[in-house]
Amino acid sequence: MAHAPVPHRHLDARAADRAAGVLLGAAVGDALGVPYEFQPTLREDQQPRMIGGGLGPYEPGEYSDDTQMQVCIAQVAATGADLRSPEALDAIAAGFQGWLSEGASDVGDQTSLVLSTAARAPGSAGTAMREAARQYTAGNVRSAGNGSLMRTGIVALAYLGDAAAMAEAAIAVSALTHPDPDCADACVLWCSGIRTAVLHGTFDGVRDGLTLLPPERRQTWAERLDEAQAHPPHHFANNGWVVHALQAAWSAVTRTTVPELNPAQAVFPAQHLRHALEAAVRAGTDTDTVAAITGALLGAHWGCSAIPLDWQQAVHGWPGLTAPDLVRLAVLTARSGNDDNTGWPSAPSLPAGGHARFAVPHPHDDGVILGNLALAQGAEPVDVDAVVSLCRVGSDPLLPGADVEQVRVWLVDSEGANANLHHVVDQAARQVLRLRREGKRVLLHCHAGQSRTPAVAAVYSHLAKGTDTESALRDLRRALTGGWHLDAHPELRSAVRDLTAPTVAA
Repeated sequence: MAHAPVPHRHLDARAADRAAGVLLGAAVGDALGVPYEFQPTLREDQQPRMIGGGLGPYEPGEYSDDTQMQVCIAQVAATGADLRSPEALDAIAAGFQGWLSEGASDVGDQTSLVLSTAARAPGSAGTAMREAARQYTAGNVRSAGNGSLMRTGIVALAYLGDAAAMAEAAIAVSALTHPDPDCADACVLWCSGIRTAVLHGTFDGVRDGLTLLPPERRQTWAERLDEAQAHPPHHFANNGWVVHALQAAWSAVTRTTVPELNPAQAVFPAQHLRHALEAAVRAGTDTDTVAAITGALLGAHWGCSAIPLDWQQAVHGWPGLTAPDLVRLAVLTARSGNDDNTGWPSAPSLPAGGHARFAVPHPHDDGVILGNLALAQGAEPVDVDAVVSLCRVGSDPLLPGADVEQVRVWLVDSEGANANLHHVVDQAARQVLRLRREGKRVLLHCHAGQSRTPAVAAVYSHLAKGTDTESALRDLRRALTGGWHLDAHPELRSAVRDLTAPTVAA
């Protein structure tokens, strides 16, 4: 059956941030939950950490099969393919088989059996897999596992312009291994939630997705969502079942309080993402899967910029991907496989915009070098151990051939373009502080080095040295002889003042 082309949706800066958060949000939730899978349930006073171990065992920050399988889908979706087409479903199925044969770290029982059966069957990879899944479901009353819901987030990004097509694709991709109606419904609802979160920044899409389900099942799912909002995540202990998995995730999202903005105390609404993911892990049992499901929706709502930078630095997994790779796959999927006019997010490097390269020491710490993108791409080596990038950079390391840690921060140099501005500036400054405490010499830069760079540098001065706002800005203005544009960004300058109030603690 041929499908009409899916209309493309233009994404503004905030929506692009939210799209970038979908796959990365799933991955950090997955990695956070890995150590606690089928372990005693954590108490409220116990904070989950990315310490590795689990059923893999995994390295600290390594994600599991939940994200590995979603990556297989993302690699197809990022080409702009229509995931409903036989060709795309064949490619996804072949990706699953390749993942399984390459030594998948952990595989659910149903998924393992379906993939193994399909590998021996004639016909195309997608057809064989769907038939194996159909036969498994027909012969098993317990066939509604969570194995398709865990990988569904990326599907929503491929259909931001068409909710009906998104529902069809969610059902088709689920049916490769999990054709049970409960699995199909759950994937549709969660994709609807992610789609709406990316486009509008709300969680309304989960309930709005009820209209995409068969009429006879809408009331049942409405009651299930009500139940999730009435009970804590650990109430849904049988979360290997797709219904309890969705309910545990929805409970974690809706029952976790969104903090009120208080920059002076380093409290930000975006911290809801961290707190809700921790609540999802505390649900117990299939912790990595519940947290991966939760993380996809939270990332879609709060954006890549809300995901703690320490988690972004740690997360990684098959087939050798890190946070920037996951962002690239998600953004390409949301953009129908296309880069923007600068080549982002695929280009190895991005143009420096004609700015003259410069490097000056931070006036309060000569172990921090302030610069711009042209400096990072210049022919002369930069003597640093780490780079904190406050602008978009290419897919290649910023300093090729140098053994440096690179921290990539989502911070847009435009008024109104940052939904989590205080949180991002605070996170970036604390990364500089961490790196300096580790004894590393740090390059802090943005595109021109004239607004975002001094903003983060001023907050760093306050955290590290206790420097007051006006003194920090005055000294930075004197140091940055290459230009000063922070005064042209009142929103960013105001955030600096909020964050450097006297009560902020390092």
